[in-house]
Amino acid sequence: MTRRLAQVAKKVGVSQATVSRVLNGKPGVSEATRQSVLTALDVLGYERPTQLRGERARLVGLVLPELQNPIFPALAEVIGGSLAQQGLTPVLCTQTKGGVSEADYVELLLEQQVSGVVFAGGLFAQADAPHDHYRQLAERKIPVVLVNAPIEGLDFPCVSCDDAVAVRQAWRHLESLGHERIGVVVGPADHIPSRRKLAAAREAAEASGAELPAEFVERAMFSLESGQAAASRLLDRGVTGIVCASDPLALGAVRAARRRGLAVPGEVSVVGYDDSAFMNCTEPPLTTVRQPIEAMGRAAVELLCAQIQGGEVPPGELLFDPELVVRGSTAQPPRQGLSGGSASRPRP
Repeated sequence: MTRRLAQVAKKVGVSQATVSRVLNGKPGVSEATRQSVLTALDVLGYERPTQLRGERARLVGLVLPELQNPIFPALAEVIGGSLAQQGLTPVLCTQTKGGVSEADYVELLLEQQVSGVVFAGGLFAQADAPHDHYRQLAERKIPVVLVNAPIEGLDFPCVSCDDAVAVRQAWRHLESLGHERIGVVVGPADHIPSRRKLAAAREAAEASGAELPAEFVERAMFSLESGQAAASRLLDRGVTGIVCASDPLALGAVRAARRRGLAVPGEVSVVGYDDSAFMNCTEPPLTTVRQPIEAMGRAAVELLCAQIQGGEVPPGELLFDPELVVRGSTAQPPRQGLSGGSASRPRP
């Protein structure tokens, strides 16, 4: 007990006597200090005293699918900072291949009696993935906010960037430069944001009086290597412009072109999505569609806090407008044909 008091007191920056008063339910402690002591107990892994266990901790789970894509650490920074301003402590849960599953993280968070959970990408964005752990959260009435896509059949509030607007911006940019053979690289077939992007690409092609042929669509996992492989197949079919569903995929497309001796943007133009860290430092600097991460992260925390406080939250999905950022990876298409296909052929 003495060791626990000392650790909690050090964590919070108060005396052991203050910690003791909180744990024993005695008066003379401000509500802010009381909550800080209880949060420290949760963070340090100590059980709350029996009389305090009915209360939810001032902890919020922040579940991310990965940290390799720079957009997720950026989002975590915004959400974590906003939670701290509300007196809440984020608990970062990052999935790794062969590591703790998303469902396992949810079990751990429930054991810690968290006040809520923010999911920034993950299984909820995959239509064919198991969603039982989300239903478990709904049944227990745990406040939840999703970032990127809603879950059909569950009324969790959701914050997303408008995928359709993003693709239209990228497509029109390439068309304005004179590209007619435009390919797209998106995620797996059951990935909801990728479905949205692909539907928008088809609509954009139709709006120009053409269609997006199946051979100009490639699917990939969200990694540079997978983007390189997908883009390589598109280059075989003669595309001169590539719209990618993430910045890592776009960097993979740039690498695919260079491995073939093709210049970017002289012979192939590439557009990414996210405008994650250092995309202005690549060679060439990447043209991409910027997600408003700051606004989206703050909105997610506001929606979560409204639920925690028992307030009403707006129904449906909040869509934020993206912004096309034109840099050095896009230019007019070449007049001569490319290796593996002819850029001068009419549109399919």
